[in-house]
Amino acid sequence: MKLVLWLASMTILGVIVAFIGAASGTASSSLIWHMPTAYPISNYQTQNAVSFAELVEECTDGGLRIIIHAGGSLFKGHQIKRVVRTGQVPIGERLLSAHSNENRLYAVDSIPFVASSFADARRLWTVARPAVEALLASEGLVLLYSVIWPPQGIYFRNEVTTVSEIRGMRFRAYNATTARVAELAGMIPVQIEAAEMSQALATGVVSSFMASGSSGYDSKVWEHVQYFYDAKAWLPRNSVFANRTEFDALPGKYQVCIKSAAASAEENGNIKATEMSVWYIEQLIKNGMTVIPPGAQFQKELANIGLTLASEWSEETGKIGRDILDAYRAASEDN
Repeated sequence: MKLVLWLASMTILGVIVAFIGAASGTASSSLIWHMPTAYPISNYQTQNAVSFAELVEECTDGGLRIIIHAGGSLFKGHQIKRVVRTGQVPIGERLLSAHSNENRLYAVDSIPFVASSFADARRLWTVARPAVEALLASEGLVLLYSVIWPPQGIYFRNEVTTVSEIRGMRFRAYNATTARVAELAGMIPVQIEAAEMSQALATGVVSSFMASGSSGYDSKVWEHVQYFYDAKAWLPRNSVFANRTEFDALPGKYQVCIKSAAASAEENGNIKATEMSVWYIEQLIKNGMTVIPPGAQFQKELANIGLTLASEWSEETGKIGRDILDAYRAASEDN
């Protein structure tokens, strides 16, 4: 009798072990990539990243899952490029212009008043992308896709009519270009990530900043500032990139899936950006903000700052930068 009970218990134990082993095998059959992003889950850029991840999982039959960590929850925005490059995570999303202190080519999407519309920004990216891809490749990164932001304007607490009125103001800078804008305008640049914007405004760390309607809406800036000057200075881009070693280690089918999903994400994200651009401005107005273009004097002074920055960028990037701008101007003339 004892032998029968022992055999029965061993049989049950074997079934349990087999079940656990099967479950474990199923879980381990999916490769998981963690993807940090700097913007909240409600932002269209992050939602687009979620859709990208879903396309990858579907295409790989669940073999590769990309988990999105929004709002700087896994790594802060300024850390993302580094942790992908060093292999701490295999994939990430970042505003590359925030790294233009490493190489000025990364600021190609942030040259003031060179490309001030969605159509122009797309043309500029078309001619600049090969050079940006090569630069990322030299750092062990694979560019997957890039999605545009709405045009950049400037947020102030009060009405501004000339540059002289903003001298000494603490200005949030998110890249070298915005920091240089602040310096040329006599303001004090302060490096602040998007996820920290609301707190910085509430505590007086900054009182003004340059961003799109999207960033203003995400940060509920109407609680702290009243004016948005829709200068349409430039249309920056968020880019998603992968660690080259991690990407190359994937099965060929998975690599194809990622590239296909990336192409869809770039197209869909750019369409969404265009649609959302008007909506964001409407939300700022709805929440009591004054949204207007800069006055004639202020616009002239901003344009002069833009000319200085464009000249500096062209000089700093040398032949690569000049070739990009020449190709862009030629493409613009053809349209």
